[in-house]
Amino acid sequence: MELKNQSSSTSGFILLGLSSSPQLQIPLFAIFLIMYLVTFVGNLLIILAIHSDSRLHTPMYFFLSNLSFMDICFTTVIVPKMLVNFLSESKGISYIGCLVQMYFFMAFGNTDSYLLASMAIDRLVAICNPFRYDVVMRPRRCLLMLLGSCTISHLHSLFRVLLMSRLSFCASHVIKHFFCDTQPVLKLSCSDTSSSQIVVMTETLAVIVTPFLCILFSYLRIIVTVLRIPSAAGKWKAFSTCGSHLTVVALFYGSVIYVYFRPLSMYAVVKDRVATVMYTVVTPMLNPFIYSLRNKDMKRGLRKLRDRILS
Repeated sequence: MELKNQSSSTSGFILLGLSSSPQLQIPLFAIFLIMYLVTFVGNLLIILAIHSDSRLHTPMYFFLSNLSFMDICFTTVIVPKMLVNFLSESKGISYIGCLVQMYFFMAFGNTDSYLLASMAIDRLVAICNPFRYDVVMRPRRCLLMLLGSCTISHLHSLFRVLLMSRLSFCASHVIKHFFCDTQPVLKLSCSDTSSSQIVVMTETLAVIVTPFLCILFSYLRIIVTVLRIPSAAGKWKAFSTCGSHLTVVALFYGSVIYVYFRPLSMYAVVKDRVATVMYTVVTPMLNPFIYSLRNKDMKRGLRKLRDRILS
């Protein structure tokens, strides 16, 4: 397949995937199919449990149910195509298909980031200002936070995809990745990408670092407040409500920062694939377990859902 000079007439790309070894395609297909099904079913159960139990109709679980929905969408943008490519010899993706995948990947991924920040704000208000919690985190404000998260994320994605669509691709059309991510696609371009890299890095800093700083500030305030609690039991109770959220934040942002906050020259194919699998597949799969295993309210909600299904 020969690519023409202009990106507008590019016929498509080849996604190299996680491995080019033919012997590994079936085992990788089985592993990622299981992971995708666990992610889909686990997050769907979280959504259904929250919506079926009126005691879980609180701001924290409102954001959690939307986070679970975004995780389903996030993995669905990437994993089904990856599964098809494991069993396909061509492993191709059209130029438009690549841009569409890139758009929705960034939109859902960034919405995840802003929802994690919204959940940090929820914990901040609950611990630092509990008597005004119902006023500050009222349903209308939570809905506005969700709509704001989605709007900012989709505008960011649209800007990034429009920027990528202006690039030219002349020679290689093999993307050394398992989906159309910004860095590996930029490396294929025969255009001068220096200005694009600066814009991408600056805009990524603005969009991703803003919710991260919000989370950091929220937990600094929480730590200061909790340390003022006289009893050890009170401190533990306050911190225990944040444990699940902090675990997810560490998994998500740890891999995101490693992949995206480096110059293009430092892009490493194998290491970046592993890090990307962490936040695109592993973290969404683990989220239902992290939020339910040590959460009595979620366990009760899941039991109630099970009883309703079985009755």
